[in-house]
Amino acid sequence: MAFFVYILTNKPGGTLYVGYTDDLARRLTEHQSKGAPGFSARYNLLRLVHFEAFDSREEARQRERRLKHWNRDWKVALIETDNPGWDDLTDRVPHF
Repeated sequence: MAFFVYILTNKPGGTLYVGYTDDLARRLTEHQSKGAPGFSARYNLLRLVHFEAFDSREEARQRERRLKHWNRDWKVALIETDNPGWDDLTDRVPHF
């Protein structure tokens, strides 16, 4: 089983949301359908711009906590390292 940390945004350079899950495809569907009210629905955060896979839930949780404490510039640099165009990576999500 894989666990994921991910970053969503509403547009290049826009608002950022960091989360973690054990089913990234399902979680993205939940965000994109705006099924659950909250931060991501309020700010229309539908674009997946970064994700990382981990072997354990604890590793993913720790990484999520670290990223949430990073300043915005560090998060932007992380995104732009692998995704300089802030493209939506939803189609690259592994389906298990």
